[in-house]
Amino acid sequence: MSAANARRTPAVPLILGPTGAGKTDLALRLAERHDLEIVSVDSAMVYRGMDIGTGKPSPDVLRRHPHHLVDILDPLQAYSAGQFVRDARRAIDDIRARGKMPLLVGGTMLYFRALRRGLADMPAADPAVRAVIDAEAAQRGWPALHADLAALDPAAARRIQPNDAQRIQRALEVHRLTGKTLSELHAAQPANSDLTFAAYAWVPGDREHLYAAIENRFHAMMRSGLLDEVRKLHARGDLHADLPAIRSVGYRQLWEHLSGRDTLDSATQRAIFATRHLARRQLIWLRAEPDIEWLDALDSGAGAQMEHAITHLQ
Repeated sequence: MSAANARRTPAVPLILGPTGAGKTDLALRLAERHDLEIVSVDSAMVYRGMDIGTGKPSPDVLRRHPHHLVDILDPLQAYSAGQFVRDARRAIDDIRARGKMPLLVGGTMLYFRALRRGLADMPAADPAVRAVIDAEAAQRGWPALHADLAALDPAAARRIQPNDAQRIQRALEVHRLTGKTLSELHAAQPANSDLTFAAYAWVPGDREHLYAAIENRFHAMMRSGLLDEVRKLHARGDLHADLPAIRSVGYRQLWEHLSGRDTLDSATQRAIFATRHLARRQLIWLRAEPDIEWLDALDSGAGAQMEHAITHLQ
């Protein structure tokens, strides 16, 4: 695509925000009024059978407004940022070919970053290096290895929790194999040069309001049958707690309850705490992202601002 054509092609709107901020409701309102199609940017909504706990729109809503990249995988399967970029790019091209506007909405910030900035050329997993890291973790504990990572790559360490063994292991593995940090590799990779994006952060200005909404939302999910949803997954027999799907917030804690390792009350409280923590991490990612227009989801005029932005882009 020539530079002139790239300038004439409208930017792809992105709505980013923490869990519980009301992004899906906003996107559906926009879809009612504009000729657009929604592309989900959510690492849990990709899974079939994980509906209530992911805040997935109802089947009726999905029939009226189909969402791309929803219900595309079984929970047994893994999904990566690289797969997301390929799938999202395919969806964007397909939607535009039909004369419509793609609207990307979600809270998986790594996916947004990969789409906007490109993917780093990461080394393949090395079992020997991982075995050494695992041995160090067994001796010193994952929080100590997280401290090592913080000294090497402060930006990555801020996004990774001190007990997130998988991500700490991968970050250290990449550094030991390449001599470069994750942040360095991501920064060096070119993005999709023929795409331009208009990014909007949909964030309640009152953080306590957001955290209260998260708690109320989780209790509503429980009343809607979330425990039964997780019970069906647990009863399959081929799924386990280390799968990315089952590690999703809410699912992980209820899985532990169903495995006999926690009471339901404790699992519920830990799920709410984990969801709040996820929202805080999402906000940290958002603040580090360039070229984003922030909208206060609690402002009565924010919806109109988003409407105006979509109209301007079309």
